[in-house]
Amino acid sequence: RSAVKQACRLGYSAAMCVKPEQQSKSKVCANVFCGAGRECAVNEKGEPSCLCIESCKPHKRSVCGSNGKTYRNHCELHRDACLTGLKIQVAHDGHCQEKKSEQAAASPVVCYAADRNELRSRVIQWLQTEVIPDGWFVKGSNFSDILHKYFKSYDNGDSQLDSSELLKFIQQNESVVELQSYADQESNKLLRSLCVDALIELSDENADWKLSFDEFLNCLKPGFNPPEKKCALEDETYEDGAETQVECNRCVCACGNWVCTAMTCTDKTAAVDESTDAGAEMTEEEWNLRVAELNKHQV
Repeated sequence: RSAVKQACRLGYSAAMCVKPEQQSKSKVCANVFCGAGRECAVNEKGEPSCLCIESCKPHKRSVCGSNGKTYRNHCELHRDACLTGLKIQVAHDGHCQEKKSEQAAASPVVCYAADRNELRSRVIQWLQTEVIPDGWFVKGSNFSDILHKYFKSYDNGDSQLDSSELLKFIQQNESVVELQSYADQESNKLLRSLCVDALIELSDENADWKLSFDEFLNCLKPGFNPPEKKCALEDETYEDGAETQVECNRCVCACGNWVCTAMTCTDKTAAVDESTDAGAEMTEEEWNLRVAELNKHQV
């Protein structure tokens, strides 16, 4: 027996050195397949049982799991899947890449041409219900009269309606203002204000962001069909609703203008102007200039 022990220590005969329980395990588990991350073990009844691997060999060949986690090797990934009961697959060899900021995935709240036209159409329908034809003895009211009445009611005395005054005029009719483009109420309120600005831009001939009565009348005249304005970028034109990316921000074409989110770009690889230091944050003024540059050549 001492000779066998000596032989085992020297590693001469592997067969002689296997313990009885090890021999039985190899026999019991000979034809058992347990799958990745599991190994065969013999239970108290002497039957084969598949259990999670106790420990993996320490060799390092990193892999990225489908859960976004980096593992030392394939064995560690499959062992973790076994222990957690989750389905984890190998996404690719090597370390997982850090997820890029998803801030840019958010789109700005904008008033598209369809939203503006819907709001305009609702206002016109509402105003038309107030038109009263002339009777035998009573003078009626036409569309222009109705508009003039409201213009005088909401004008603060300067004979022009600014965006806040036009918004008050529109908000008096609840059936008109409930635009459903955005689910949450706050975004809907913002959308309403943006669409009021879009209505002003539609007929603001002198570009002062206020409507004289004639401009107000032209804006809401039933026979007027708003022109379809497009956005321009690098000698190409884009339809309403088109999207583009500026650094980490998303821009969308709305009523002929590019409208962008204004996130602070934290990605060091984000493109920056040559006039600014690499990685420096843009001020609000610089960002507004960048967006204005986008809108220089709109059609």
